[in-house]
Amino acid sequence: MKKWVKYLFGLVLLLSVSVVAVACGNKKSSSGDGDTPTLLMYQIGDKPKNYDTLIANTNKVLEKKVHAKLKIQYIGWGDYAKKMPVIVSSGENYDIAKADNYAVNAQKGAYTDLTEMLPKYAPKAYKNLDPAYIKGNKVDGKLYAFPVNGNVYAKQVITFNKKYLDKYNLSIDDIKSYDDLEAVFAKFHKENPKVQTFSMGQTFRAASDFDYPLTDVYPFAVDVVDGRDKIVNQYDSEKMKGILRTLHKYYQEGYIAKDAATSVTDYPISGNTWFARQETQGPFDYGDNLLTITAGQPLVSKAVTPAIKSAAQAQMCSFVVSSSSKHKELAVKVLEEINTSPEILNGLVYGPEGEAYKYVDDKKRVKLLKGYKEKYHVSAWNTGDNSVITPTENVTDEMIETRVSDTKDAIDSPILGFQFKTDKVKTELTNISNVMNKYISGLNTGTSDPDKVIPKMDKELKDAGFDKVQKEMQKQYDAFLKDNK
Repeated sequence: MKKWVKYLFGLVLLLSVSVVAVACGNKKSSSGDGDTPTLLMYQIGDKPKNYDTLIANTNKVLEKKVHAKLKIQYIGWGDYAKKMPVIVSSGENYDIAKADNYAVNAQKGAYTDLTEMLPKYAPKAYKNLDPAYIKGNKVDGKLYAFPVNGNVYAKQVITFNKKYLDKYNLSIDDIKSYDDLEAVFAKFHKENPKVQTFSMGQTFRAASDFDYPLTDVYPFAVDVVDGRDKIVNQYDSEKMKGILRTLHKYYQEGYIAKDAATSVTDYPISGNTWFARQETQGPFDYGDNLLTITAGQPLVSKAVTPAIKSAAQAQMCSFVVSSSSKHKELAVKVLEEINTSPEILNGLVYGPEGEAYKYVDDKKRVKLLKGYKEKYHVSAWNTGDNSVITPTENVTDEMIETRVSDTKDAIDSPILGFQFKTDKVKTELTNISNVMNKYISGLNTGTSDPDKVIPKMDKELKDAGFDKVQKEMQKQYDAFLKDNK
């Protein structure tokens, strides 16, 4: 054989071996560069305009700490609940996602059991979780979610535009309920009838002490304060009827818009088209601080419900690890870093340091800069542990102390961790949902007279199978209470 033929053959053989070696090396991870895997996370919302910068800064920390990278794929607000079921049912290979239809998917085996993995691979973040988060996310005694530590409790407040309070010399000092609003509403409406006294629309829900095994679009509820062991129709309780009568009175007086039950009219919180509105506040809102910042004008609020650690708050935002993930342990380690690293969280929630924020007060606070702007950062509530995020300079030590004490004193809902299994009553629930769609907006906005409409609604609910569902729900709830004494 000629020398050049031998040389060429050897070169081809060498290249072939090299290609095979490289190919085998790439099989070490499903994605990423070399030996550093890139984990895929599905997140709800709009992709930040500076996503590349934000994720690059995040990955610098992740590569150093856990030898991994993260890729976040955003799915729009209106599409998440539609697309995630398809992703889950298809068995697509992803690693982390904001939980969707959490209890059902956990029971189906779509999510990894994190009961033992969180304390092992995310010990700091796990230890920092309020017990309500752990209890509220358990399914059949197991934990499949990594909750974002944020507003673990919520209280409903009536928020007032301070501009109008000052202009008309109106006092809200004694307001503790809807009934207490009458005098101030009457005075304002007389002075300025062209501005909406109490702004609301078709999604408005009257504030109360109830918590909901199937969300508040259904009538089933538990009275957190006065009836913790019974599943009831909240609209049959005297407590709720009294609230709805008051709202109906305000509707008749013109304090609520005539088309409130069907309205999608926006009353921007930053504008002056409204006098009062209902808002939800949690510990990391620091009273009216966040609302005032968001509105760009002074707002003041008065609570009309106690602070409750509800099922909805416990599951407000939880991340899950896919059962199809090839990097389950690493995914939990990534979540640990996201939830314990101020560098990561500040960089995501505020934006790049030096451009969107800078540290002040010996790094105890941050000052927001011109680079901090809408669509150039992510939200705190669905990103990571809010207690790790460095507070802004307007948050005082007293505010933080109040946050801690209020969180400790908040009422735990008795249905935390109760996951109602709907298999036996799916048809009835569909029928009940159809009935509620007819009446729920009218009742809650004060448009309907509760004394006339509730009896009619109850008859239709009974025909739809309310009694069967309530009986099954109470049976499961009794078993849950017994197991959790």
